[in-house]
Amino acid sequence: MAQPADPPEVLERFHGALDLVPLIAGQLRACIGSVVEADDLLSYGRVGLLDAARRFDPQRGVPFRAYATLRVRGTIVDGIRTISPLPRRAYERLRGVMAMDSLNEGVIGDAFSAVSVAVSPQAADDALAEHLANLATAMALGMIATPVRGEEGEVAALSPTESPETTAENAELRDFVKGALATLPPQEAELVRRHYLEGDRFDEVAADLGLSKSWASRLHAKAIGRLAKRLKAAGIER
Repeated sequence: MAQPADPPEVLERFHGALDLVPLIAGQLRACIGSVVEADDLLSYGRVGLLDAARRFDPQRGVPFRAYATLRVRGTIVDGIRTISPLPRRAYERLRGVMAMDSLNEGVIGDAFSAVSVAVSPQAADDALAEHLANLATAMALGMIATPVRGEEGEVAALSPTESPETTAENAELRDFVKGALATLPPQEAELVRRHYLEGDRFDEVAADLGLSKSWASRLHAKAIGRLAKRLKAAGIER
C-alpha cells in the first residue's frame, strides 16, 4: 500500500480520499451480489486509489476525487474479473458499470472545464437529466453487449437464464442500436458497432481508428448521447 517513499502530495491525496474505497466497493457489491468477498473489493480499491494518487495530474482541471472514483472502480472491476467465473447476471451488470464509467471518462474533463460558465438552475437540471439518461443508456448497452473476445469463460456455465421479457427487451435494444448506427457519424458508429455488437476491446477499436483513448472516449460519450435521444424519441426508455 502507500509507502513512505511516495511524495507527500501523493500520500495526502491517498489518505484524503480513502473514504471513497468502502463507498465504491459497497456500490459494486450491491450491483453484482455477494459473489466476491467485501475484503477483496476493499483491497482492490485501495490499490486503485494509490495508483490514482500517483498518476493524478492537477493541470487537467479535474478534481482528484472525481478522477479517483473512476480509477478505483475500474481497479475493483478488473479485480473482480480475475477471481472466478461470475453468474451471468452479475457479469452483465459488471459490463454495464464498465460502460457507464467509459461514458463518464469521456465527459468528466469537459464538465469541469465548463464549470465556470454561468448556467440557470433549469439548465443545470436539464443537463443532469440528460446525463442520467445517457448513463442509463450506456449501462443498458453494456449489459447486452457481446462479451469481449476471451471473456466468455468468465461467465458461470450454470447461470440463471433470462426471463422471456428480458430476452425480448434486450433483443429490441440490440435491433434498435443496429438500425441507429447509420444515423451516427462514421467514427462514432464504428466505436459502438465494434465494441458493443462485435465484442472488440475499446482501446483496440480506438487504435484501429487512429484515435487517442481520451478522444475515443469523447466520441463514445457523444454516440451514447445521440442514442439516448433516439431511444427516448422511439419510446424505448431504459
